[in-house]
Formats: sequence, C-alpha cells, structure tokens
Amino acid sequence: MLRKLFLGFIQIHILHHANIEPIYGLWMLEELSHHGYSMSAGTLYPLLHTMEKQGLLLREDRLVEGKIRKYYSTTPLGAEVLVEARNKAYELFKEIKD
Repeated sequence: MLRKLFLGFIQIHILHHANIEPIYGLWMLEELSHHGYSMSAGTLYPLLHTMEKQGLLLREDRLVEGKIRKYYSTTPLGAEVLVEARNKAYELFKEIKD
C-alpha cells in the first residue's frame, strides 16, 4: 500500500525536476534519496520508461564520457499533469496539516 502511494509522490518529483531541466536516472536517484526515498535503479528506470510511454516525459539520448545517457524532460502533457498534481497536493496538504 505505501509503495503505491510513494510511487505517486516519486512521479510528481520526477515531473517537477524534469520540468525545470532535463534529468537522468542516477541524478534522480540521488535527488530522491535527499528526500528520504530509498529506491533502486531497477525500480526507477522502468518508472521513467512507463512515464515516457504515457507521454509524460520525452527522452533524449546524449553521449556523455563515451556512454549514452538518457535525459528526460516533461512533455506538454507532463507539464499539465504536474500543474494538476500540485493543485491536488496543495489542497490535500491544507486539509490534513492540522
């Protein structure tokens, strides 16, 4: 139950950061760990691929130090979903904060 709930929060984190600038998996794992999420690459990468297939993220392959690194940024749909998620999260926070 908690895993499913936290995956939703993680997706919002991903959309938020990918909306600011393109992100890649290892950086996102480190960012999530700063927020207390313990997640393996084996969980994150399929999530990024799923979000890409859903049209929320756009992938760009870049050559970095001789290796291909996949960078993700939000699509217009991803940006819309992020706005809606922020609104819903803010509404929920106001309700449960006390």
